Amino acid sequence: MSDYKESKDNPLHKEFGIWSNTGYIIKNMAKYCPQAIFLTLLGIVCGSVFQYFWGIFGKFVIDDITAGLGEKESIHKLLITIAIAGAIAVLLSLGNTISNNQLWYRLIYVRMYMITERIERVLNLKFEMLEKPDVMDIAERASEATGGNYNGVEGMMNRMRELGQNAFTLVVTFIAVTVLDWRLIIAIIILSIGEFLYYRYIIKKDKKEVWDKLSTTWRKTHYMERVTQDFDFAKDIRLYGLSSFLADKQKGIYDKRYKRIALHEDMWFGYNVVARLTYIVIQACIYGALYLAIFNRSLSVGNFTMFLSMAIAFSGALTNFLNRFGDYKKASLETDDFRSFMELEIFDDEQDAIPVPEADEYEIEFVNVSYRYHKAEKDALTGLNLKIKPGEKLAVVGLNGAGKTTMIKLLLRLYDPTEGYITLNGTDIRRFRRKDYYRLFAPVFQNVEIFAFLLGENISLKQMDRTDRDKVLKCAEEADLLDKIKSLEKGIDTPLTNVVEDDGVDLSGGEKQKLALARALYKGAKIVVLDEPTSALDALAEQALYERFDEMVGTKSAVYISHRLASTRFCDNVAMFADGKMIEYGTHDELMERGGEYADMFNTQAQYYREESGVSENE
Repeated sequence: MSDYKESKDNPLHKEFGIWSNTGYIIKNMAKYCPQAIFLTLLGIVCGSVFQYFWGIFGKFVIDDITAGLGEKESIHKLLITIAIAGAIAVLLSLGNTISNNQLWYRLIYVRMYMITERIERVLNLKFEMLEKPDVMDIAERASEATGGNYNGVEGMMNRMRELGQNAFTLVVTFIAVTVLDWRLIIAIIILSIGEFLYYRYIIKKDKKEVWDKLSTTWRKTHYMERVTQDFDFAKDIRLYGLSSFLADKQKGIYDKRYKRIALHEDMWFGYNVVARLTYIVIQACIYGALYLAIFNRSLSVGNFTMFLSMAIAFSGALTNFLNRFGDYKKASLETDDFRSFMELEIFDDEQDAIPVPEADEYEIEFVNVSYRYHKAEKDALTGLNLKIKPGEKLAVVGLNGAGKTTMIKLLLRLYDPTEGYITLNGTDIRRFRRKDYYRLFAPVFQNVEIFAFLLGENISLKQMDRTDRDKVLKCAEEADLLDKIKSLEKGIDTPLTNVVEDDGVDLSGGEKQKLALARALYKGAKIVVLDEPTSALDALAEQALYERFDEMVGTKSAVYISHRLASTRFCDNVAMFADGKMIEYGTHDELMERGGEYADMFNTQAQYYREESGVSENE
């Protein structure tokens, strides 16, 4: 772990320092594109020398012209000087051009790979971390740090070349300007540092007052853009007349964004005024020092030309170095954001993890398990003791907010208990690697996510060249999706949604849930979890689907979660939840005999089943 300081605005943000970040960026350049380092060095040398080369060349030309040699000898020497200078200029220009033309896209290439690293980290974050505002904020900042050519990680790469070029120029021209007049060096340094300090002040204030505070605004902007353009929201927007409401919401976000951007422009306008005034004063100092040298030391015309070039190069290099250093510091601060996100703990609790045991049957037990969401005032689930036996079909029922979904997230280890523990065949599941543990489950959630891939890929969740096409069709048939597939010209090779492909197909709500069932069957895991996957179906269709899916599951363990009770009669046991607690447990018949809350809920819902089917109460 690198040395860092925590920042006050976000407890997850770390400050690594400019030298640590420089080493980090160079390592990534060497890792993903070593040529970028060579091209950067080439640009530093050639770009620097080219700034003052013509001043040096001009001195020798003028000296040759004024040397008082014979006409023939003078012309001969001048031609040699011009030839040598021309060759050097061509090499410098060629090197600088190669660096400019070949470096920029290689730096983008490095940034793209770092973006890939960031996305991979997002995909591997603990699920519960994704619900924490601090995590989402630092994730947004990390995204911004890889979002452009001159900010964050690529900003450091680009500024590294500029900084190196100006530093090289300073080293070469410093002695020449000192020889001309040491007071000029002091004047240039004082003026340049004064401008730099103001520049640095603007950089810090700009990041703190504008860009850091805009990170939340970016999230809101992205959300509003998604909501207003997402087809899933289109019906509600139109039928509930939400156009004005959403437009006002978006306008409020843009107003805040406008105020921050206006502050940004005002600050930089003030800096530009200071910078131009500083430049004028420095130029006056340079010409003043040269005129004094002419009168006091009889400075030659050739030396005047050289010293003028050197002094201007030194002045420009110092100002640019300090300012680019400010830009470099800003990019480094943004790289802090990127590294802070990349160093978020993922599975550090799994360093001593053991393999999930290979077994034909698995028993899962909740032992006094409680869970409280981040910053919540009370537990979402309290004191749960529950055993899921091998091959058991368990129905988890209760009204919305009863704790059912929290229980399932704990079962799947999307969350870890805040109290108690869960065992798999007697071993605490926290001792297993999450990825290995996840392989035991085939979940079907209420909100089915459809990827803009081929239909077959949406079932297998693999690329088509790695997909068992016959197995896809078999699973689709068992999930009652085969007729839909046969109606499509391209079958399982049909792209879904029209986000990527123009001929993409949108599935209905019921078809999406059938696809999710086929997806679970294709995975073939030991334990099946259905978290209200039939909410888009009517009660009778739900009953029929549950019965058919019970046949598909066979001897596997299965957990059915619902606030409707279509699944309970064919399950081995029923767990009734209310207010974050399991209040009843037993078979359907046992719970009906007790006449408790489960029986009341079942009888109430049974009335609707009878009304929909048109059968009598006895039937």
